[in-house]
Order: sequence, then C-alpha cells, then structure tokens
Amino acid sequence: MAAEEHALTSTEYIKHHLTNMTYGKMPDGTWKLAENGAEAQQMGFTAIHLDSMGWSIALGVIFCLLFWIVAKAANAGVPTKFQSAIEMIIEFVDSSVRDTFHGKSRLIAPLALTIFVWIFLMNAMDLIPVDFIPYVAQHVIGSAMGIDPHHVYFKIVPSTDPNITLGMSLSVFALILFYSIREKGIGGFVGELALNPFNPSNPVAKALLIPVNLILELVTFLARPVSLALRLFGNMYAGELIFILIALLPFWIQWALSVPWAIFHILVITLQAFIFMMLTIVYLSMASEKH
Repeated sequence: MAAEEHALTSTEYIKHHLTNMTYGKMPDGTWKLAENGAEAQQMGFTAIHLDSMGWSIALGVIFCLLFWIVAKAANAGVPTKFQSAIEMIIEFVDSSVRDTFHGKSRLIAPLALTIFVWIFLMNAMDLIPVDFIPYVAQHVIGSAMGIDPHHVYFKIVPSTDPNITLGMSLSVFALILFYSIREKGIGGFVGELALNPFNPSNPVAKALLIPVNLILELVTFLARPVSLALRLFGNMYAGELIFILIALLPFWIQWALSVPWAIFHILVITLQAFIFMMLTIVYLSMASEKH
C-alpha cells in the first residue's frame, strides 16, 4: 500500500506518517485541520493533536470497560481464561507496588495498574499495519470534510506523541509534589532540597552550600518528569519509524522483516509500560519517605 499511496516519495511518505492530525486556530482567526506542517506551526498553543487525544481516551475507556466487565463477572468458580489473565496482571502490579512502595496510600496500586495497562494498550497500537487505519481515516475524513486525502494526517500510536507522554509524566510529577508536601510539610520538602547532598555540621558551611544543593537537587527533581516522558516517547517513536521504513520495502520483504520485528516489539511495548510504572512507584515512594 505504501507504494500506491499517491506516488509519494520515501521522504514524503515518512513525514506523512509521522505527522499528527492537528486542529487549531489560524492567525486569521479561523479554526481548521492543518493541511501541512506549516499550518500546524502557525496554530501555536491552540493546536490539538486530535488523533493522539482520541486514541488515548478511547484506549483508556477500553481499559476501564474491560476491567469493569471482568470485575462484574468474577465469581468463586472456575475463572475464564480472560479473567485469569486480568487477575495475573493485577497480582503482578500489586506485588510490584508492595515490594517498591514503602509508604501508605490506597492510590498507588490502582494508579500503577492504570499506568501499566493504559500505556501497554497505547504502545500496542504500533502492531497494527502502519497504512491500514491511516488509509481508512484519510478517505473517510477527507470525504466527510471535503479535504484532499493527501492533507489528512492520522497517527494511531499515542505514545509516539511527546505531548501525550509529557502530559502523563507531568501528572505523575504533580503527585510527587503532593506526596512530598503531605508527608514532609513545605518546610521539610524545601529542607530536603536545600540540605542535600552536602550537609556539613558547621552552620556557616551549611548556609554557604544551600545554593549549590538547591541547584543539584532541583535539576535532579525536575529531570524526573522529563526522563519519564522522553524515555517512553523515544523508544516508541523509534519502533514506529522502523515499521514505516519496512513498509517502504517490496511486499515480500515487508513480511520477512515486519513479522520478526513485531514479535520483538511486543517485548519493547511491555517493557516500556513496565518501566514507566516502576519509576512512578519509585518516585512516589521516595516522595513519601521521611529522612
């Protein structure tokens, strides 16, 4: 399908697949779908990636619906295979939280489960053939809105959008701040930043080292959400790019390469969801500990 798609060059094909469906306000005040990257840039802060937002919300709803159905149908009898799989996921996440989180909170386990399954579902969209859903979306949306399919962009992997990964990591960062202040108080939280890693017994030396401590600790502290977001985005973006490059090859070579890569990518998909979950638990555990 890649070769038939409006005779795009390889560069144009790659750019097309890596461009989000962007809706926003143009400088002249009109609201529209961006028909190219230049228009998307002109929209500035008002730009919304409809594809990333739509898929992330839809997958979140699917996650809640599936777990609700399993919870409602659960009984003391012999569980179904699907129920057993869900229970294994819940037990795995619960065990990870118990081993890693040293504070007391009823939020952490549900949060960890949500992060793991939601990110896994978003990552798993990468296993769908790269041309299938975008091709359908281009013609359906193009026909409905009278737009040339050339100018309809549609990405289906939310975790390859840094806006999505950064939004999730900033939510985790807000929880880190909340738990840090709740457990230590504002004074204790500020003191932890100002008096570490250098904390001499001499009061004059301690006062002189406060600016140094603040710089070192703030950089480390603020790097947490950035590292969470970029790690997930970078790994998934690279995986998606490889699938796109494979799609440019002759059909028989595509199958020879895409199937092994997809099988290996299942490990990447699961691992990235697990890493995001575990780092969230670790960061919240550190925020809940009093030193």
